[in-house]
Amino acid sequence: MSDQATEGDAVTVPDAVTEVVDEKSDAERQRDEYLDALQRLQADFENYRKRVARSSGDAGVRAAGDLVAKLLPVLDAFDLAEAHFSTATSQETPSEEVQALSQARGLLLDALAKEGLERIDAVGVEFDPQVHDAVAHIEGEGGQVIDEVLRAGYRWKGTVLRPAMVRVKG
Repeated sequence: MSDQATEGDAVTVPDAVTEVVDEKSDAERQRDEYLDALQRLQADFENYRKRVARSSGDAGVRAAGDLVAKLLPVLDAFDLAEAHFSTATSQETPSEEVQALSQARGLLLDALAKEGLERIDAVGVEFDPQVHDAVAHIEGEGGQVIDEVLRAGYRWKGTVLRPAMVRVKG
């Protein structure tokens, strides 16, 4: 007999070759599973890293906002002192003490404004319960507008720290 197969002969595959093919298929399947698991793990870690960075940044903003909230009574004291001196003195040129007080107030407000503090004290704007606390009301024509600001409110980086205490007209 010859070693060559003819057209009519059936070709038999040895069992060893079938085993190698099956092992190769198993190895490829296992490789694909590991690769998929690794890619998911890598994506989960990247999301975790972003979440931690965002959380850390938010914590810093909240901590700074808490500090600024503790400084609001100081700003109120400056406002009251400035209002007192402006009504108590009828002089055209304010005294050195009044000028120093006004400069200190301005420096503090400027420094805080550069970091993200925004003062809420506009008269004549429409009443917004998100940023205004109405404590008095007077009759008037039209919609509700701010007639007088009794105590300034403040926003810290877009978040209201304290609403402005106002009198509403309308």
